Amino acid sequence: MPLVMPKRARLAVVGLAVAGTLLAGGPAFAASGTGTPAAHAPKGDGAHALCLRVPKLERRIERALDRINGGVGVRGSIAHLEARVDNAKKLNHTAIATYLQDRLNTRKALVPTLQERQADLKSVQAWCGANDNGKGAQ
Repeated sequence: MPLVMPKRARLAVVGLAVAGTLLAGGPAFAASGTGTPAAHAPKGDGAHALCLRVPKLERRIERALDRINGGVGVRGSIAHLEARVDNAKKLNHTAIATYLQDRLNTRKALVPTLQERQADLKSVQAWCGANDNGKGAQ
């Protein structure tokens, strides 16, 4: 009987194979000195493209913060994950509780990072407004 793998599992296997190939060949590429050609070197800091993406990035960060700070009924929220940790502890599923607690710690640590990015984007937006959306920046 053939082994049937879900699509995600197949993608993970292919991804690991590609990553392994790249990691194995990385030192050879670096040692050969034939890295990125000058034609592909960045010509500027990408200010114009970033200025154009600011509204989308703001919405994305705002949605993420709203989800994380949502109530118990919101999947992906800290409160939802805390309830899952509590349920796992009540059922004496210590391995599950530990795993979920680690996810909860990571999610809580994400909040200040997102807030910092939100503040940084406000500075970028102000810069873009004062500099013609970065059109002249190279």
